[in-house]
Amino acid sequence: MTDDPTRDASPDPAERRAFGRTGLTVTPVCIGTSPLSSMPALYGYAVDQDRAEATVEAVLDGPFNFLDTSNNYGGGSAELRIGAVLRRRGGIPDGFVLATKADADPDSGDFSGERVRRSVEESLERLGVDHVPMMYLHDPEYHVTFEEAMAPGGPVEALVALRDAGVVGHLGIAGGPVELMRRFIRTGVFEAVINHNRWTLVNRDAGPLLDEAVARGVAFVNGAPYGGGMLVKGPDAQPRYAYRDTDESVREAVRSMQRVCAAHNVPLAAAALQFSLRDPRVTSTIVGVSEPARIRTTLDLATTPIAPELWDELDRHTPSSEGWLD
Repeated sequence: MTDDPTRDASPDPAERRAFGRTGLTVTPVCIGTSPLSSMPALYGYAVDQDRAEATVEAVLDGPFNFLDTSNNYGGGSAELRIGAVLRRRGGIPDGFVLATKADADPDSGDFSGERVRRSVEESLERLGVDHVPMMYLHDPEYHVTFEEAMAPGGPVEALVALRDAGVVGHLGIAGGPVELMRRFIRTGVFEAVINHNRWTLVNRDAGPLLDEAVARGVAFVNGAPYGGGMLVKGPDAQPRYAYRDTDESVREAVRSMQRVCAAHNVPLAAAALQFSLRDPRVTSTIVGVSEPARIRTTLDLATTPIAPELWDELDRHTPSSEGWLD
């Protein structure tokens, strides 16, 4: 509802804001690079190296100063493509924030402290840098328990050592399950958290995590505001949410939201993006791009005028929490 104290008008998507307690400043839009790694089995299309590098060039020349990648996107191809551009540019531009993620071994699933050190080393080599401002522990829920992650010799201890050695600037945690992410930020180790698909027009699971992150001075980065494409294309073109089969109640809710948006002459994608941007608890929102033109498209969606009453109408169509991910 419009009288919700956590809601506000959408900010300027190019304006810098404090990134939690890190001392960094970032734009409310963060550009995601998973599509640039070319994973046609996931996205349904390929992205060649020239197109990927041209997209990275456009990001560095564009209005957003925050780029997100990962060790495991396309087996490292996303980092390699970013690195090729950074080498031509002489490194990370001043004022630009590059974030990547430490990942488990793609073959064995090993997520030990030693694996984390290798993951970071691989990322630095691919990116052509000796330091990155932001490093996340990525998707631990698939590989280790919370206790294993925090144990001596484990992945978190390895990341802390790399931070203390100046190899990485700040540490974050990135994953899905809300309660697990809350446990990680309670340790005090992490200054940022990425959570995906759980704070969107049709899924509000992350609400408690948002509140706790703000209370602890932890930057909240919202991943997948489009739910893997359903909130851009609609459920008839993309019937899956978060790349998984979805309850019919969710698809019907999105159809209703499409009709409401159409009546207001607002693209569903604009409402989906601005749902995240207008929440002052969300520090930045990750939008994946696959070509240079998407930078302009994202800016247009972020600045599309939306009447206050549309948000009330969309709220009325939010599906029951029984259809949410957690």
